[in-house]
Amino acid sequence: MTKLPVAPDTFHVFDTTLRDGAQQEGIRLTVQDKLRIAGLLDELGVGFIEGGWPGANPSDTEFFARAADGELTLRHATLVAFGATRKVGTTAAEDPQVQALLDARTEVVCIVAKSHDEHVRRALKTTLEENLAMVRDTVAHLVSQGRRVFVDAEHFFDGYRSNPAYALLVVRTAAEAGAEVVILCDTNGGMLPSWMGDVVSAAAQIGVDLGIHCHNDTGCAVANTLAAVEAGVMHVQGTMNETGERTGNANLVTVIANLQLKYGWQVIPPEGLVEASRIAHAIAAIANVPMNNRQPYVGLSAFAHKAGLHASAIKVDANLYQHIDPTLVGNDMRMLVSDMAGRANIQLKGSELGYDLSDRELAAQITDLVKAREMDGYTYESADASFELLLRSELGLADDLYQVVAWRVFTSSNVGPEGDSEATVKLRVNGSVEGLVGEGHGPLNALDVALRRALVRAYPEVDNFELTDYRVRILDQGHGTDAIVRTLIDTTDGDRTWTTVGVGSSVVEASWEALHDAYRWGLLKNHGVSVPAPLVAAS
Repeated sequence: MTKLPVAPDTFHVFDTTLRDGAQQEGIRLTVQDKLRIAGLLDELGVGFIEGGWPGANPSDTEFFARAADGELTLRHATLVAFGATRKVGTTAAEDPQVQALLDARTEVVCIVAKSHDEHVRRALKTTLEENLAMVRDTVAHLVSQGRRVFVDAEHFFDGYRSNPAYALLVVRTAAEAGAEVVILCDTNGGMLPSWMGDVVSAAAQIGVDLGIHCHNDTGCAVANTLAAVEAGVMHVQGTMNETGERTGNANLVTVIANLQLKYGWQVIPPEGLVEASRIAHAIAAIANVPMNNRQPYVGLSAFAHKAGLHASAIKVDANLYQHIDPTLVGNDMRMLVSDMAGRANIQLKGSELGYDLSDRELAAQITDLVKAREMDGYTYESADASFELLLRSELGLADDLYQVVAWRVFTSSNVGPEGDSEATVKLRVNGSVEGLVGEGHGPLNALDVALRRALVRAYPEVDNFELTDYRVRILDQGHGTDAIVRTLIDTTDGDRTWTTVGVGSSVVEASWEALHDAYRWGLLKNHGVSVPAPLVAAS
């Protein structure tokens, strides 16, 4: 059996989502966003939160000011201000950006320093000796002002391959000036795990505590981070959900979970790890970045099972096809319902939703129905709400909150103040017929407005229903405008989000089916009529 590395006496988990992660294309965080994310990172239990670069932009300066003035209370983490070594030809005491680090009022500062000789000559346009003086002067000045100093040795690994003596000299200079930790940065993300050990071991001979900061350009950021840990670093940097410029940084949750669950090191509190999925999804929502469903540990699909062979084994023991208990990271096992599903998938999915499908004949009947529906274009893998409605129909469970009598919609070239489309929806609600008109920007919006108006008097909670995502796919490639269309709609009531699917010969027909199912499922859940308990399945 592989011998696991022994945990060092001190180990740092350092999050740079608010600084390096915020450099991702398409991410723009407000000060309030950063305060909220910092609070979530503290809940997770990371040791350090790099909040940004004070003095480099007004929003980061404001963030640190508001944090210092009491708007951010941290129980686990220490806030870190990021900056750079002083400018060429001046002193740290005179450099306004170095002063901005002090003005940020953080206990810890992290400064970036050039460790690649060619970057010193060509980017900084100075001598190798002056670069060392910049490192020495900046670190010593910050330490003299009572700050703990971490140094990011930028482009360290590329610099080591170009001029190993100089790259190591930068690390030594930072250490001798008083740096507490020197972080070896794979800034271009070009390293591979098998290359890590020798380079980290060479730097470790200097005697300063080392950290690792990896980008993901080779797809190896997490693996490189773990290789560096095994070579002796005691400080890991990364971002939530792998955010960052280009292909992103090491995924910090993946690193943490591997260290805690595979190595057996407690690097964050256990109560933080069980919140990892919730926190990762919450940060993605604040950053307005779609969550990667296939992200290790915390992705929606991380413990999802589709093939019938997997499901049959999981009925015996869930761990046969899962490397950990998903609840350890706050996630759940999910059974996917698709044309690849066997009877075991359907039975497990039914059980997950609260339905007893132990009757083999009934389970086989539902399995055949799902496969036939998927041949027609439906997909239930991500549309659990539509699958539950299908299941209820097959089980003969009543769904009589309302019935659709008729609907229609038309779109005009004349765009009015309420939009370009008008829909009429006629429903039977509590024995009486309601027919109302809705206007909107496009047919789906108009249908949504009309359906909501027809229901709101009987069911006021529909005012809280909100469509959050809408996806359309043409299923018959090459059929042109007469192709079959599938739509998926995500809806939320503020507490939960559900997905429904519709298929039709037009995008309007498919959209109406998904919208109608979204309201039906939401109302069923709000009225607590999801499952009789216990339910005995009937053939």
